Amino acid sequence: MYYPYQKSLTAAILAAVVLTGCTATQPGLVNNGNENTKKGGIVGAISGAFIGLTQSSSKHRTRNTILGAIGGGAAGALVGYSLDQQANEVANALGTHVDNDPLSQIDPNRSLIVSKGEDYVKIIFRDKMMFPTASAQMVSSARQKVGRVGTLLRRYPGSVVSIAGFTDNRGSYNYNTQLSRERADAVATTLRHASPESRISTQGCSYNKPLAPNTSPANMALNRRVELYLYRGEEARINPCQ
Repeated sequence: MYYPYQKSLTAAILAAVVLTGCTATQPGLVNNGNENTKKGGIVGAISGAFIGLTQSSSKHRTRNTILGAIGGGAAGALVGYSLDQQANEVANALGTHVDNDPLSQIDPNRSLIVSKGEDYVKIIFRDKMMFPTASAQMVSSARQKVGRVGTLLRRYPGSVVSIAGFTDNRGSYNYNTQLSRERADAVATTLRHASPESRISTQGCSYNKPLAPNTSPANMALNRRVELYLYRGEEARINPCQ
């Protein structure tokens, strides 16, 4: 009874996966096996195939299912490719590279880190390169770097941006919440100036989610930071404070 549907769906997804494989070999992507591109293509293929399967008459079911899978696969692969491409462009603009090694976050010699998750690009700005002590006034070199990110965002109008500030545990929780929020807001102001159409939200995380125990000046310096997330969409948001 279900065999014709299964045959159509299988043929469609195979066609779309082949297309996704071709798309995933585009040059210039982050060296991660193009996982975002592949996953996006396969999910898009299945969605497109299902639409073609359920909304077609029996006469055209196989053809429309295959076409739906190919179209959905191409669109899904494009989303994945855009995220990979965006990560590379951000890293290049900031004079660094994409680094998904968790140990880079606790390397005291790294003041700026660009990494890529499944649904977002993440930038960590260390406090020492961003703000004077106990201040939310960005230094000029930091404004320039954030401005470069904002300029790139004009090419990705669909990006959803979240900025979170973090402190060490000196002082009260409430004081650090306010300071971390003001620092996130300062970054957001510079970003909006460069990319007025971007959807940007901010959070002050105080001394939640430390990267290292607040047991030494060196560790505290690691925890003082601003994290900037570039999400593929609203549904991809996480709570950076947790």
